[in-house]
Amino acid sequence: MLRSLKHQILILLLCSLVLLAASFLGVIGWYMKDRDVAAAIIKAQTDLATCGEIIDKTYPGSWSVQDGNLYKGTTKISLNNDLVDHLSLLTGDTVTVFSGETRVATTVRGSNGDRAIGTKVAANVAQTVLQDGQTYLGEATVVGQRYQTGYVPLRTERGNIIGMFYVGISHAYEQEIITRSLITMAEIGLALTILVALLTWFFLQKVIIYPLHNIMLGTRDVATGHITQKIKVSGAKEIEELEVAFNQMVEQIQSLTGGINRATGRNLEEAPNPCEFNSAPKAADGSSSMTEITNESPVSIVKKPLFGLDSAEYIGEEGLPKGLNQATLGQIVQFLQATRRPLSAEDVAEGVKLTRVTVRRYLEYLEDRGVLKSEQKYGTVGRPVKLFIPL
Repeated sequence: MLRSLKHQILILLLCSLVLLAASFLGVIGWYMKDRDVAAAIIKAQTDLATCGEIIDKTYPGSWSVQDGNLYKGTTKISLNNDLVDHLSLLTGDTVTVFSGETRVATTVRGSNGDRAIGTKVAANVAQTVLQDGQTYLGEATVVGQRYQTGYVPLRTERGNIIGMFYVGISHAYEQEIITRSLITMAEIGLALTILVALLTWFFLQKVIIYPLHNIMLGTRDVATGHITQKIKVSGAKEIEELEVAFNQMVEQIQSLTGGINRATGRNLEEAPNPCEFNSAPKAADGSSSMTEITNESPVSIVKKPLFGLDSAEYIGEEGLPKGLNQATLGQIVQFLQATRRPLSAEDVAEGVKLTRVTVRRYLEYLEDRGVLKSEQKYGTVGRPVKLFIPL
C-alpha cells in the first residue's frame, strides 16, 4: 500500500506540473503573439523613419518623376536595387519604392523568384497613402503574402504625392521570433519543473512517506507480538495524530498483556504440584516396589544438548525475557539459519521486516545465550558496525 501511495503521489505531482507548464506556455504564447504584432508595427514605423533619413542624406534633393522614372534629386531611384538591398540589409525588412502605386525598386520577390518590379500595391493601402496622404501601419497583402507593413507617401517639392516608400516584416519572421521565444521559455520551464518536482518529492518523502513507513513497521511489530516499543515520527499534523493513536493502542495492549500475565502467574502458583500426588503411592508400596521398578526399568541419564542456533527457535515462551516472544524469535532465527553469515542488526531488520531496535534486542539475547557472538567492524569513515556471527 505504501508503494502504491508513493506511486500515486508521484503521478499526481508529475501530471500537475505538466499541466501547469502547458498552461503557462499557452498563456505566454498567446500573450507573445499579440506583443509581437505590436512590436512589428513599432519596428515598421521606426524603420520608415530610419530609411527616410538615410535616403535624404545619401541622395539630397526632392522627389520627382522624369521621363516616367522616379528620381531623388539627381539620382534615379527606379530599378536602383542597390538602394533597396542596402536598406533591407540594415533593417532586416523587405523594402520597396513606389512610383505612384507601382513598384519600381524592391526586394520583394514574386512566386517565380524574380523581383516584383511593376506590380501594384493593395487598393486599401493606395487609398490611405496616395489619396488621403497618410502613413499606413498594419497588416497588408504584399504580392500574395501577409506582412506587417509601413507605407509613407513620397512628395515633390510642391507637396504633390508621386509615390510611396515601404518596409515590411513577414509573418514567417514573426513566427520565427515567437517559436524561438517559446523554445527558450519551454527550456526554462522544464528546468524549473524538474527542480520543483525534486523539491516537492523530497518534502513528501520527509513529511509523509517516511513517517508512514515507520508506522507500518510498528504495526508489523504488533502483529508479531512485540508490543513494547513505541514509535516516534515527525511530519504533518495528521501524521503526528496517527502516531499518538498508535502509541495509545500500544499502551492499551501492554496493559492488557500485563494483566493476563499476572492472572496466569497466580493460577500457576495456586495449582497443586503433580509430583506430590505421584510420590505418596510409591512410598506406601515399600522399598521392594521401588527396587522392583528400578530393576525392571533402569533410569537412563540423558544429557541436555548444547544450546545452538539450530535449537534456538524452540525456546519456550517461559524461557524468554519480558518483552520478547517466541514467534518473533523464531522468525529471526530462521533468517539467521538461512543466511549463516555475519550480519548487522540493520541487515536482519531489513530481512525480517522489523525495526532495527526490536531486532537488536533479540540478537543481544541470542548473544547472551551463546548462540551468536559479536564483533565490531571498523570502516574508513563513520561509526563502527556491530556484526552478529552465528556459532
